[in-house]
Amino acid sequence: MGKAGAGQHTKMANQIMLANNLFGVCEGLIYGQKSGLTLDQMVELLQKGAAGSFQLSGLAPRMLRRDLDPGFYVEHFVKYLGIALDECKRMNIALPGMSQATQFFHAYQAQGGSKRGTHGLIEVFEKMNNMQIDQYKI
Repeated sequence: MGKAGAGQHTKMANQIMLANNLFGVCEGLIYGQKSGLTLDQMVELLQKGAAGSFQLSGLAPRMLRRDLDPGFYVEHFVKYLGIALDECKRMNIALPGMSQATQFFHAYQAQGGSKRGTHGLIEVFEKMNNMQIDQYKI
């Protein structure tokens, strides 16, 4: 595999990791809300540990502020996830976490989220659970 191939595969691995990580952050916020945690404190505490990531430290605060403006559009992310899924088929590998996360991003598009930021995925989880996470000023 040449340099261009390695670069493309690295980008796809990045998209796969981002999708799964963001999926987990959304689930953690829903769980935290339902269990009575103060979400801004939860995010601040967890971002310093093993669960820490850009999705948690950079995007979760935006979710908590209800700032869903794009840093990266859902429609573009779905395009790259589709490329990654096609590549997985070609390579004969199964990545069920990425497949499930991709379905949720498709659901968000169907709900009108194409032009929102990827972190707007929280809205899909909120609708599924008939709730909205609390808003904070972090």
